[in-house]
Amino acid sequence: MSVAVLMYTTAVCPFCIRAKQLLAARGVTDIEEVRVDLNPDRRDEMMQKTKRRTVPQIFVGDNHVGGCDDLYALDSAGKLQPLLDGKA
Repeated sequence: MSVAVLMYTTAVCPFCIRAKQLLAARGVTDIEEVRVDLNPDRRDEMMQKTKRRTVPQIFVGDNHVGGCDDLYALDSAGKLQPLLDGKA
């Protein structure tokens, strides 16, 4: 069973698209996507949880991964798949 993935995004964010592509390549079929451009309250929620203003902000389970570059770095280090599999 894979861990739940939550991603704060906006409609026109190229980094959000890249992050979703990497997650799909790693077998993630269901991402809870929160569009902060449509709901300012959710942006405030994102900023309180992450202390960051930029999107995407990605959570794998309870773990805040960070943004797109952080996700790719985690993958390059071989740590993303175990996290997605709930083994990290």
